[in-house]
Amino acid sequence: MKNFFFPFLLLIIISCKPKTSDYTDTIKLFQYELNTQYSDAEKSPLKEEDLKTFKALDFFDIDKNYLVQASLELTPNAPIFEMQTTTVRLPLYKKYGIARFTLNGEKCELNVYQSLDLMTSLDYANYLFLPFNDNTNGKTSYGGGRFIDLEIPEDGSKTIVIDFNKSYNPYCAYNHKYSCPIPPSENNLNVEISAGVKAYKEQH
Repeated sequence: MKNFFFPFLLLIIISCKPKTSDYTDTIKLFQYELNTQYSDAEKSPLKEEDLKTFKALDFFDIDKNYLVQASLELTPNAPIFEMQTTTVRLPLYKKYGIARFTLNGEKCELNVYQSLDLMTSLDYANYLFLPFNDNTNGKTSYGGGRFIDLEIPEDGSKTIVIDFNKSYNPYCAYNHKYSCPIPPSENNLNVEISAGVKAYKEQH
């Protein structure tokens, strides 16, 4: 059984307010890299039969309104817990902080997590994991929620940038052989996030 892998850490937006043209190019690069990975038989989560007909993932239109700067409340004393997955695997996580922001007129709150396995890794020690559900689930986006990769902000920072245009599907959206985290219910958003990767449709 393969575990879910987090492949997109190098594609996180650093600038909080990029120019529109530069920002669009950044998201297009993210989409290109994602499609390139999914086209590669050695890296793709797609089933062998789906890979033969794969052309590109389906994305929502790029919308800068889904690039938000959230306030960040750190939770250093949060307990370690077992995150539910699509299998019996129960990876250990810790809540790093609570991100609060306003989107489409709604006040939103999401918990940001750290994987205990990755915290000891030189390559991924700064990695933060943001799984979420929203009102597009099971309609225009994958019913099992989506993920965003983040990095720990600079020391003392009380904000964090969240770019929903870089939200992506867990590998389980493409192949049930993977074991993927299930977004905790506390990360259910009562808004539509029409950004990022859409639900996967087999291209036969």
